Amino acid sequence: MTEETCSTFPALGEPAPDFEADTTQGPIKLSDLKGKWVVLFSHPADFTPVCTTEFMAFAAIHDELAALNVKLVGLSVDSVSAHLAWIRNIKEKMGVTIPFPVIADLNMKVAKKYGMIHPAMNSTAAVRSVFFIDDKGIMRAMIYYPQSNGRFMPEIIRMVKALQTTDKYKVSTPANWQPGDKVVVAPPKTAAEMEKRLSEGYECKDWYLCFKSV
Repeated sequence: MTEETCSTFPALGEPAPDFEADTTQGPIKLSDLKGKWVVLFSHPADFTPVCTTEFMAFAAIHDELAALNVKLVGLSVDSVSAHLAWIRNIKEKMGVTIPFPVIADLNMKVAKKYGMIHPAMNSTAAVRSVFFIDDKGIMRAMIYYPQSNGRFMPEIIRMVKALQTTDKYKVSTPANWQPGDKVVVAPPKTAAEMEKRLSEGYECKDWYLCFKSV
């Protein structure tokens, strides 16, 4: 099969697949966005109930993401004209302005590069996926949701902050981590480091599980 006929999936830690596409705010090329983090999300279709609630929710977190140096970008396989009509409808009926660009992916080139088309769900509409791409263009995290269930915006904000905290302090974040919580220190790599770990001033449960504040 060729790339045109089958979906591929990006890999964490590797460069995010580059693309150039038309959007509601003009052409966009992913590689031109280096220097910013990118949250790229797909939705199944315009003028659908769950997608409409999500667009309003994404609009609500747009400014918070922008403050974190994040470019928010949406996508579906609908046309630019359909996107524009839907965005206008959301503004007129719901009073919400959509501030981020929405990619028109009629040929599904971007959707196939990112594994957004899951035939068991729908052979032409994208599932609800979210891709977290860092400021160097590297794929850092991915989340996939079925078409029936909307996304939880606080988790998208939390993931961005977790990734940026990891990069800044060279640490990991534990389960249920929230900004301001203690982070996990990398485990020792040698016997000598293991013996030293408990006296280094961290909050340790044992030699391999230690926390600190950042």
